[in-house]
Amino acid sequence: MDSKESSDTSRWYTYWNADSTQFGFQDIAGNVMVEPKFTGIFYRHAMDHIAAVTEEVDSKWSSYYLTKAGRKVGRDSLYFFDNSPDCEHEGFIRFKNHTTDKVGLFNKNGDVVVPAVYNHLTQARNGMLIALKGAEKKYYAGGEHYRWEGGREFLIDTNNTTLIDNFKYDADINFYSLEISDQASNDPIRKSFKATNGKYYSFVDFDSEFKAWLDKDLLANFTKENLQNSAHDSISFWKEDFGWVAKNKLSFIDRSFDLIRSKLMSLKDDKTEYEIFTDGLNPYIYESDFFSKFFNNCGEALVWRYPVKQIVISYNIKTDLQQDHFEFLRTDDGYKLISVSIP
Repeated sequence: MDSKESSDTSRWYTYWNADSTQFGFQDIAGNVMVEPKFTGIFYRHAMDHIAAVTEEVDSKWSSYYLTKAGRKVGRDSLYFFDNSPDCEHEGFIRFKNHTTDKVGLFNKNGDVVVPAVYNHLTQARNGMLIALKGAEKKYYAGGEHYRWEGGREFLIDTNNTTLIDNFKYDADINFYSLEISDQASNDPIRKSFKATNGKYYSFVDFDSEFKAWLDKDLLANFTKENLQNSAHDSISFWKEDFGWVAKNKLSFIDRSFDLIRSKLMSLKDDKTEYEIFTDGLNPYIYESDFFSKFFNNCGEALVWRYPVKQIVISYNIKTDLQQDHFEFLRTDDGYKLISVSIP
């Protein structure tokens, strides 16, 4: 079910006009595909097939979804999350009927493939979405924020076919690891669900996967060589007066191996207080070309495909709480240490 994104050669990239007040799109060769006329408030780094844009027409703001064919759909129906309009994923983008307060899905051509009948939809993940229906919006913090209460969650595909009933949202499910079988999986790092077709859909659980890898692959053989193999080429660390600094992994591990080993091996001690969190890659720290694949065209971390697992070890020195932080990025080659912060 995995859907492939456009190649770099077919992707359009944003570029600004002379005074950097409006942007348009050009291809990888620099050919202008759309002249600059869009405002930066909905700025996109790139466009595969469809993107949310806004422009001023006759002294009025007009917002819509633009396709590469020049089609304009979903006028005044942009879907926003955290004050930003939705970003295309796998050739699909969400829209919102602001009259009914319901969410639907466009395909890359601007056709409605999931009608706006849901309270909430996730972005497409391996051709699947988690959908919420029948919920009630509850406001808090003086009406500035809200949450959904009640309702029912489903796993649907991009044709609006229900795959799994009562599918609760879980940020640690790897949708790209889908296996379909007649029986529930016996793999301890997988979660299985009975599908509407009678089959079982199973997915790798990021948290279980990471903990198994940490225990069996890293901590069980904690050598300098193994740590180097389990690290990204450069490791970021916090340095007073400089902020985040990246250093070659070989030199960094060679200098800090004993300290890192003592900290991480303490996880095997039942008395050690620590937590493991799931987060996304920080775009303000990891800006090199290598990390571009871990973000979408809008600069958002692809946390549901490439999460960062953060180990936070807490302890007290006199009366002060101290914490050590270790961040491991899930890559196509396994988990890699990318950041260390030790007071």
